[in-house]
Amino acid sequence: MRFTELLRTTILLSGVAATALALVTLGAATGDRAENIVWLSAGWWIIATLIGTYLGRHHDATPPIARLLAESKAATMMPEHRPGAAILNRLWPLLLSTIAAGGLAVVAPQIPGIATGFAIIWALSWRRQHRAVQAIEERDGVTFYLDPTSPLKPIRLVRTPGFRREVPS
Repeated sequence: MRFTELLRTTILLSGVAATALALVTLGAATGDRAENIVWLSAGWWIIATLIGTYLGRHHDATPPIARLLAESKAATMMPEHRPGAAILNRLWPLLLSTIAAGGLAVVAPQIPGIATGFAIIWALSWRRQHRAVQAIEERDGVTFYLDPTSPLKPIRLVRTPGFRREVPS
């Protein structure tokens, strides 16, 4: 799976998780007649939006992604293409935390409300990373792919030859 596709999928699934958790929060809070939780959660979501927007304001790759790209190993062949397995392999913490926070809404409706804010921050702070990686790919004439690893080990990338973009000066 291409690394840019994983980044885009991460942003999309973080937004989906935030939406689902917000709905669970609203449903649980209105079921308990806890109007204060709804207002406090909405305030936290606004603050989370501001934090995520601030963190994602840069157009360049973050230092961890830049380091990951720099440490990628060269390959002449594309790795195996299994996007579903790669997404599950890399985004299992998002899935697990979303399910856990949603399940805890029965006990305390504020838990999914808090988790919603963190999913908003995550989605907004990573929103430009795929474009930064794509710009590096076009500049260097390479394509970055995920190297299949264990879900508990760090991500590794391989770079394959791609098409270099020539920009007139």
